[in-house]
Amino acid sequence: MKPAHCLPIALLSLAGAAEARPAGAQVPRAKQQKEHPLAYVVTRSGLEPPGLDGGRTELEMCDVDGDGHVDLGSVGDHGSPLIGSSQHGIMIWFGDGRGSFAVQMRGDFGYGGIAFGDVDGDGLVDAGYGVHHDYSSSDFGDQLIEVALGDGSGTGWTPWDDGLATGGETYGMMGTDFADIDADGDLDLASNSFGCCNGVHVYENHMDGTWTWSFGASGGNSDEDVTFADVDGDGHFDLVAGAQVGTVWRGDGTGSFAAADGNLPADSWYGTDAGDVDGDGRDEISFTGLAGGVRIFAWGPGDVWSSVSAGLPASGPYQRTQLRDMDLDGNLDVAALGEGQLAVFLGDGRGNWHQAVALDVPGGGSRWAEAFEAGGDLDHNGFPDLALVQDEYTFLGGGTNELYVLLEASTPTELTLAPVAPGRGRVWRGGQVRFVEWASAAPAADPSTLSVEFSSTGPNGPWRPIATDVPNNGRVQIVAPSGVSSGDCRLRYRLATTTGSRTAIGRRFTLVP
Repeated sequence: MKPAHCLPIALLSLAGAAEARPAGAQVPRAKQQKEHPLAYVVTRSGLEPPGLDGGRTELEMCDVDGDGHVDLGSVGDHGSPLIGSSQHGIMIWFGDGRGSFAVQMRGDFGYGGIAFGDVDGDGLVDAGYGVHHDYSSSDFGDQLIEVALGDGSGTGWTPWDDGLATGGETYGMMGTDFADIDADGDLDLASNSFGCCNGVHVYENHMDGTWTWSFGASGGNSDEDVTFADVDGDGHFDLVAGAQVGTVWRGDGTGSFAAADGNLPADSWYGTDAGDVDGDGRDEISFTGLAGGVRIFAWGPGDVWSSVSAGLPASGPYQRTQLRDMDLDGNLDVAALGEGQLAVFLGDGRGNWHQAVALDVPGGGSRWAEAFEAGGDLDHNGFPDLALVQDEYTFLGGGTNELYVLLEASTPTELTLAPVAPGRGRVWRGGQVRFVEWASAAPAADPSTLSVEFSSTGPNGPWRPIATDVPNNGRVQIVAPSGVSSGDCRLRYRLATTTGSRTAIGRRFTLVP
C-alpha cells in the first residue's frame, strides 16, 4: 500500500494491464511486465529538513547502509555547507522501503555531485564527490574532488583521497561517477567541472587511499553531468560528459581517453545520459540540446553518430534526461525533465519511441531542473522510481530548490524478479568491477536476499556463485570472472524471502579476458 502522504499526479499512460500469471510461474522477461501502465505518485515524506537553497546538485540512489532499502544521497546545492540553509556535507536520506525518508548529514562542505561504490573492496558503500565549496578545516571536505570510505552505517566517513583534485582543478567540480576503467578490479573516478573551465578529469584508484590523474580535458563551459558508459561495445569504459570541450570520450582500457564526438550536434552536451537502447551491447547517448527536445544518438565506427530519435520531440521544455527501463519490458526508455514537466517515452528496442507519461511536477512559479535521477526502486513495488530537484522561483520573490520523489504507483500482488543488468549483447572484461542489477517486487515487505550465479556455457550452466545472500536492493557490485572467454555467458538470479522464492536467468552477454 502507498503511504497516505502520497498525492496522485495527472498523467497519460499506456493502455492495457499487466499480464496475469499464476504464482511462481517462470515467464520470459519480455512478457513479464508487458504493457504495464506507468503511473506515479509524489512524496516528500522526510525529505525536509534540510531545506535547500539554489543551483545545480546531483542525486544518487543507493542502499548506502545495506539494509535492503534504497536511499538518496547528495552533497547539496549552493546552500551547503550551512549557507542560508541547514544542509551540509554528505547527506543521506535513508529510505524505509515504503517511500518515506529520514536524513543524516556529515561534513562541512558541499555544492556538487556524488557517486557511490565500494572503492576499497571491503563490501561497504563508499562515496566520491566533486564540490565547489571545499570549506572544511579537516581532511574530510577540504578538496574539490574527494573519496570517503563508508563504515556501513551511511553516517561514518573516512577520507581516502590522496592525489585527487591535482589535475589542474582550481574552482569547483560537480558531477561524479565510478567505474573500473582499467579492469584491475577496483573503481576509478571521473568528475566534471562545476562551470567554466576546469573540464572533465579521471583518476585511477591504487587501492591504498592514493589516486593518480589519468585523463583530463579542460576548457569551455559545463552542464555538470558525467557518466561512464560503453559506446563502442568493446568492454572498456568510455566517458559521456555535459562539457563544452567534448561530450564523448572513448576509453582504451589503460586510463586514457580520446575525443569521439565526431558528427554529434554541437549542443549535445546539454542534459546528457547514456544507455543501450537497442540491445546491441553499445550505449547510446541522450541529450536535450539548446532547443529543449529529447534526442538519442548511436555511435558507429569512425565516430560517426546516427539519430535513433523517431517519435521524440525535437524541441520542448526539457533540461535533463535519464535512460532506464521504466516499464521493465526489456527495452530502455527515456525520462525527461524540465520547467516542471516530466515525460517518459517508451522505447521499442529499435530506436522508436512513444510518450507514455506526461505530468506536471508540483511546485510554484517557474521551475528549473537542477537534479534528476531514475532507476532505484524506493518502495519495493518492482518498478523504478524517480527523484528530482527543481528550482521554483518568481521574478519578484526569488526561489529555492525543492526535492521530490515520484514513486511508480502500482501495488504488487506477488513476488517478482526481473534481471536488468547486464543487458543483452554486453561485453565485460575479466577481472573488471561491474554492477549487477535486477528489479523485484516484495508485496508483504518480507526480508529478502538475492544470490547471483555465473555460467559461461549458456542458460543450462554449470553455475558458480559470484554473490551470495546480498540485500534485495536492486544492485550488487562484483568483479567479473577472470580467465574466461565466452560469447554465451549468463547470470542466474535467486531471490529468497521468508514466504517464497523466485529464480530468473538474465540475457546473454560476452566475457573476454
